[in-house]
Parts: sequence; structure tokens; C-alpha cells
Amino acid sequence: MNSALQYIYGPVSSWRLGVSLGIDLLSRTEKAEKICTFDCTYCQIGRAAAIAANRYIYIPTQKIVEELKKLPEVRIDYLTFSGRGEPSMARNLGETIETVRTIMAKPVAVLTNATLLDRDDVIQELALADVVVAKLDAWSQESLDLINNPVAGITFEGIYKGIKRFRQKYHGRLAIQMMFMQENKEAARKMADLAFEINPDEVQINTPLRTCEVSPLSQEEIFKIKGCFQGLKTISAYDTEHTGDEPISIEDTARRRGGKFNKICKKKPKPELK
Repeated sequence: MNSALQYIYGPVSSWRLGVSLGIDLLSRTEKAEKICTFDCTYCQIGRAAAIAANRYIYIPTQKIVEELKKLPEVRIDYLTFSGRGEPSMARNLGETIETVRTIMAKPVAVLTNATLLDRDDVIQELALADVVVAKLDAWSQESLDLINNPVAGITFEGIYKGIKRFRQKYHGRLAIQMMFMQENKEAARKMADLAFEINPDEVQINTPLRTCEVSPLSQEEIFKIKGCFQGLKTISAYDTEHTGDEPISIEDTARRRGGKFNKICKKKPKPELK
């Protein structure tokens, strides 16, 4: 374990991106709360802090630079902005993407929940990445509220229109990640229709395999859901084995991805979606 690293974690084996080195622009302390515009039912790292959908500089870019320069030699495929929350809430996301390219000659990926894609500055900064993975778990405002529990002011229409607008302006590889569980598996066809409208380079069909309060769908159920997306390139959480190098810091990696070092918060039950 390298205790000197606070904001860089991994590398981790990703079914979406190969071997990924994580960059967290949000966690200022070891016990930092998740900073996110969503409080998803399936999130493996617990509750989000009660914040508005505003952008701040949480971690100065120079701090990321200093940690990257301390790294031992690691084998990675991507530098991935993710961590404990929504990366686009960091006002220096674009600056940091440009800066890390000067240190490590690796492609950059950003995992986003797409809630801030109604903002021109966020679109411009995300467009600097080689790969953007945008989350879309819902097909209506009601389903968004049930599954993702957004902060006030975030709407399904805003997210969907934002992704479509970003698709038109972005020249990198856009993937749409859809998390399927009992609450939305019967809406797979509706969600596939949304994906066809967006026309991403890839649809990533996920289910909660990490420890959380939501049970994953079976491999057979996910295979059936994939059938709704015929005509689009798809990959699922069951398609590849998770292999890779041991993380630089196992504890820090688990803290950001969920695991035995994380206390899972109990959530209040929500009504069933009709």
C-alpha cells in the first residue's frame, strides 16, 4: 500500500476499459463523503452528501500531477476519471485532463452520470477525453427518481437531451452505460429505443455485481436484455473476466469502488415503479 497517494487509485481491471488507473478529483480526505448529483439505489460507496449541482475545485490539479509523478511503473490501458462521485462536478476537470496527458501518454476516459451535460463548459471539458462513458438507467422522470434519486433540479429530459447534444459535438468514443436490475429490467425495450436515438459507439449493459443493497440480474437475464439492442455494439458485465495487476493501494481502491473498507448506508425503501 502506498499511503502517500490520496487521489490516484488502482490500477483496476475493468470490463469496459481494460486495466484502468483511477483519478479522483473529489475526495479531499480519507473519510470524504461521496460528492454526486445522484444517490443511486445500487451505489456501492454509500450515500451522497447533500449538495446542489454546482461545480467547485475540490482537488487542485497540481495535487494530481504530484501523485502521478510519484507512481511506480504500472501497466495500464486508460487513465480514468471516476472516484467517489460525479467527476464533472470538479471545475478543473478539463484542465486536469489536459495536464495528465503531458505526464502519461495514455488515453483518458471519464465516467459520468450525464447530469451536467446541459452546461456548455461541461460539454467542452468532457470532449477533451478519448472515451466518455455516460450513465442512463432510466426512461422517465419517475424511473429516474426511483433508481437514481437525483438532487433537486435534475430531470430525465435534461439528461437525455444533454447526452444527445453531447453526441453531436463529441469526436471521441461515446459509450452509454445502462444498469439493469429488477426495477427496470422490464423496460429494456424502452431503454434500447433511447440508445438507438443516441446512437453511441457502444452500449454497456451492467448489473450491480459489487456489494450493495440491490441484487444483480442473472447472466441469462442480461443475455435476454442484450437482445433488445441488436444493431448496436454491446458489452455486458458478464462478458469478460476481471483480471489485472494488484492495486497500488488496496484500501484506497476499495474506498472508491466499494468493498470491505466501506460502510454501506441503509437506504429508506422506495415505492415500486408502476
